[in-house]
Amino acid sequence: MSALDGLYQEVILDHSRRPIGKGELAAAADSLTATHHEFNPSCGDEIDLSIAVDPATGEITSLAWQGQGCSISMASASILSQLVRDETLDGAAARERVAAFREMIHGKTEGEPDEELLGDAVALQGVSKFVMRVKCAMLAWVALEADLTKVDAQR
Repeated sequence: MSALDGLYQEVILDHSRRPIGKGELAAAADSLTATHHEFNPSCGDEIDLSIAVDPATGEITSLAWQGQGCSISMASASILSQLVRDETLDGAAARERVAAFREMIHGKTEGEPDEELLGDAVALQGVSKFVMRVKCAMLAWVALEADLTKVDAQR
């Protein structure tokens, strides 16, 4: 195992052991909110991901999730939570990251993935080699897309 693979493995294990964003959604009273449930029938992983969006700016102000599953799905949800927490993302910026993550996880990224855009999510790049784990890694990201669509319908 290369040093980089070892580092990526540590990032995934750390996020699965000490998940970020796991819990109840904290949202201002005037926020637009949405929750979406995703389930992976092939392995039993599931997640409920909730977001709060500022109606004036369209920025995601909070993201929280509850779920159970393998270390990949739980780490991916945690990494996504950290990405949303650490940056100011509106729906378009969040969708851009979801699209970039999807390309990476499906092995369609040419060269190295954009670490500035995806943050710690690049640690999941190796999942693309394991077709049965791709859905595990995508679970939270697909739920975020669905939540954004629900919020858009409220506007």
